[in-house]
Amino acid sequence: MRGISLLLIGATIASCTTTVGPPTRSAQGQQEFDRLVAGKVAGPPQSCLATFNTNDMVVIDDETVAFRQGANRVYVNHLQSGCNGIASGFNALVTRQSGASSLCRGDIAESRNLTSHLTTGSCVFGDFIPYTRRG
Repeated sequence: MRGISLLLIGATIASCTTTVGPPTRSAQGQQEFDRLVAGKVAGPPQSCLATFNTNDMVVIDDETVAFRQGANRVYVNHLQSGCNGIASGFNALVTRQSGASSLCRGDIAESRNLTSHLTTGSCVFGDFIPYTRRG
């Protein structure tokens, strides 16, 4: 009986793990991503981004957003589980921050329909990957 219990616990834990790979993008989303990171080099992931850097957000696809910081730096974030419909323009991304001065990995965002204002989904921010122009 104990063996069956351990097997069930192991199967439950294994079913909770997912392999995170690069997001599947539309051609338009890939072009936007390429345009934003052109001539820039990826730096080490950061767990938080100061809120003053979050004013210029670009939606690349339902799983990826970018925050522009001038012409020389952009922070790319791969949302965990995606916020359905934000790339279509029918839904907006509404963030909930854990701290007052930064947006961090683990913070929750909701997708809300722009017409009905109903929540259509939610997702979690991952690491913020800075892409900086070398010069």
